[in-house]
Amino acid sequence: MIVTRPQPQADEWVAGLQALGIQAGALPLLGIAAPADARPVRAAWQRLLQTPAGFGVVMFVSPSAVERFFAQRPAGSAWPPQVLAAGTGPGTRRALLQAGVPAPAVVTPPEAAGQFDSEALWGVLGGRLQWPGRSVLVVRGEGGRDWLADTLRQHGAQLHFVEAYRRTAPVPDAAGLALLQQALARPEAHCWLFSSSEAVGHLPALAPAARWLDSSALASHPRIAEAATRLGFGRVQQVAPSPEAVAAALRRAGLSGPAAV
Repeated sequence: MIVTRPQPQADEWVAGLQALGIQAGALPLLGIAAPADARPVRAAWQRLLQTPAGFGVVMFVSPSAVERFFAQRPAGSAWPPQVLAAGTGPGTRRALLQAGVPAPAVVTPPEAAGQFDSEALWGVLGGRLQWPGRSVLVVRGEGGRDWLADTLRQHGAQLHFVEAYRRTAPVPDAAGLALLQQALARPEAHCWLFSSSEAVGHLPALAPAARWLDSSALASHPRIAEAATRLGFGRVQQVAPSPEAVAAALRRAGLSGPAAV
């Protein structure tokens, strides 16, 4: 299994898959860097800690958003328990809990939802609050989808955005480059795990002459699966974003043996 998530998530996933008996290696296809200017993140923290005058909800687009936002948390401060921390998937939920957000304040689609995106989050969050006039902070990288922001505005929420990180092109280390060459030489013995369409889009620059027809991939969302199919992957399957679901999918496909990475 080739895990393409950014670091440190890639190593965490590799460890989780290996604990389940899956041979796995990391080849991050997306870099995560600090924002060019951290002052807006620190200002967002100051407003958040002024609750109830601050934000009623903080929405995180990914585990990286959580990690980079909390890297700027003022020393000695705790998450205001009355402020909801929302995210689209189980990885973001784990990151929020690890960062010290109280479990009752964390809102994400349930593990069994089968869909983890803005639409799924709105399904569990939309009817929970009165939105007119409510201040909502969206913590994200540069750019991003606007569906949830547009939906919140339509319901009267006051939207604020802060860019906690920058996405960058991947710079593989020696181990990652070796894993890439192994996958190109023996595509039938490797399976790729994609959690980002942008990550899929970085592959042609790393392997411009590659043909992907004999390669397999697991993708955590239909849009990501479509991106892998467009690139030319011959076998693409959607899978829930958990090590257990990935391990089960690999075993069903017969790709969990000692030759598979």
